[in-house]
Amino acid sequence: MAALRIPRLLPKRFRGDARGAAALEFALILPGMLAIYLAGVEVSAAVIADRKVTHATSVLADLVTQADGGISNVEMTNILDAVTTVISPYPADEFHVVISGIRVDDEGVARVVWSDALNATALAADTTVDLPTGLDQAESFLVMAEVSYDFHAGFGQIIVGTLELSDRFFLRPRYSAEICRPTCT
Repeated sequence: MAALRIPRLLPKRFRGDARGAAALEFALILPGMLAIYLAGVEVSAAVIADRKVTHATSVLADLVTQADGGISNVEMTNILDAVTTVISPYPADEFHVVISGIRVDDEGVARVVWSDALNATALAADTTVDLPTGLDQAESFLVMAEVSYDFHAGFGQIIVGTLELSDRFFLRPRYSAEICRPTCT
């Protein structure tokens, strides 16, 4: 194997000296290694936050659909408080939570009957909602839970910015045909 040619620009005393080679290689590799490590930390944090959003959405819909006929204002406040427990240790005031009762009429049009929110705006009554295929069964009732969170990356804020994590669940009531709130008719 041919020896590497060392440029003549280096003084003769440095041409054969390899004592600092390991330190030089480490200095060249370190920024890349740190970037990969920090990227792994950020991706892990984003995945954990996304799982919290999905879990909070599931819990919200599940708790509401367990009601037998209706939910009082106190019960809804307790349910929303339970969701803030699920999303901890993330700050609850940065999560946007909306829970809505959706009635599908005999023509398959889904309209909001009632809606409650935490750190967000509740949907207006009689607003039409697009349902996923297969859920638009005529003369039925659904509970729609929506949770969103703006994830702010720590080290990657400059590159990634803010990621909006959100999820939406549709569930049918378990123990009654419809779940009513004090505001529904």
